[in-house]
Amino acid sequence: MKRPATLKRDEVRRLDRLAIDELRIPGTILMENAGRGVADQLEQLGIEGPVVICCGRGNNGGDGLVVARQLDGRGHAVRVFLWGVPEKLAPDAHRNFEILERARIPLAVRPATSRWPELIEALETADWIVDGLLGTGAKGAPRSPMAEDIELLNRAAGRRLAIDLPSGLDADSGEVAGVAFRADCTVTLVAPKPGFAQAGASHYTGEVRVVDIGLPRRVWDLLR
Repeated sequence: MKRPATLKRDEVRRLDRLAIDELRIPGTILMENAGRGVADQLEQLGIEGPVVICCGRGNNGGDGLVVARQLDGRGHAVRVFLWGVPEKLAPDAHRNFEILERARIPLAVRPATSRWPELIEALETADWIVDGLLGTGAKGAPRSPMAEDIELLNRAAGRRLAIDLPSGLDADSGEVAGVAFRADCTVTLVAPKPGFAQAGASHYTGEVRVVDIGLPRRVWDLLR
């Protein structure tokens, strides 16, 4: 079976499970490949200043943590902001969070207060703002305070890049129930999502680039 032109939400979930359970590819390797691919694309687009990386609790956020380490290792200034306590991160994301801590890469966890002064300050000088908040599995409008934070990210002067898809944009329908991240570029994993082709979606995705995460051809036969 050929690689599909698009991947729906349930197909992404099945693909991950097949790669991990059937082909025995560790999730950390898939996350590493995804994060490295996004970092490569950022460098191709040009990095001229600090990169602010916004991470949620799931694997999308874990990809963002890998992006931070990759860029740090290449000499770029990065700051990581995490929505959610570290103890509740998805397992592979938590492993990458621990690596960042040990590597002393600047990171901050969202406080319970309505304002986040550290984030506001970082956005003032950010060249790139990277969205790793919500992945393909998210449905419906982002909840408070994330919804207000996404609006803050959208108002910032820096260029914006989404990992896999903009947070708040439905992967399958392309609908935006509330607020959504407005990216200048979306680096999507494996294949575009069907929602990208829907009317108005490009306002949020910007340019779409596809990166590979190292899946063998066999996985497409299993996905059938």
